[in-house]
Amino acid sequence: MKIGVIGATGKAGALIMAEAQSRGIDVEAIVRDHHRLSTPVPYLEKDVMSLITDDIEDLDVLVSAYGAPRGEGYRYPLVTQHLIDITKQTGIRLMVIGGAGSLFTNQHRTNRLFDEPGFPEAFKDTSTNMGEALKRLQASDGVDWTYISPAENFVFNAPKTGKYQLGADFLSFNADGRSEISYADYAIAFVDEIQNHQHRNEHISVVSV
Repeated sequence: MKIGVIGATGKAGALIMAEAQSRGIDVEAIVRDHHRLSTPVPYLEKDVMSLITDDIEDLDVLVSAYGAPRGEGYRYPLVTQHLIDITKQTGIRLMVIGGAGSLFTNQHRTNRLFDEPGFPEAFKDTSTNMGEALKRLQASDGVDWTYISPAENFVFNAPKTGKYQLGADFLSFNADGRSEISYADYAIAFVDEIQNHQHRNEHISVVSV
C-alpha cells in the first residue's frame, strides 16, 4: 500500500505520516516546501491546487491534511473539489481530516456544532467552510472518500493512549462526558481506517475512551 499525505508538515499530517510509516506503509509527503519536513521521507513538492492525476497515479490512498491560513477558509471547498476532480474514477481513495464543527448536535440533523450559541467566532470561517467542503464530498460521484472529524477538543500536547472510539457524524463524548481526542490517538484511528477501509463515503468521528 502507498499513501500520499497533503499537508505532511502540519500537526495532524505529520503524525498520520509517522503512524503510517511505523506500520510499514509506503508514504509520500506532498508539500509546498520539503525543507519543513522533520523526518526523511520521499516527497513531491507541489502546491495542492497544481496537483494532477498523473502526480498521484501510483497511490492507493490520498490523505488531505490541508490547512488553510486563518481568514482564508474559502480555500477548503476549492481544494476539496480539486481533489475530487483528480481522484474521480481512478480507484484512489480520498481521506480527509475534517473538523469537529461539522458534527451534528441533534438527532434531526438540523444543527451542527458551528451553529451552536457560543461557538468561537474566530473558528467560524474555518469550520463553516470545512462544512462546505464536506458537502462537496457528499455530492460527489465516482469518488471513494472518508471524512474523519476529531472530537470537539482536539488536543495536540496529550499522551498517546492507543485507544479511541469511532462515532458517526454526531458530536460524541467519552465516559467522562468530554468530547476530546489527542492528535496522536486521532492519527491511530485515521491510519486504522486507511488499512481497514470500513467507512466508504461516510463522515465519521473519533473521541477518546
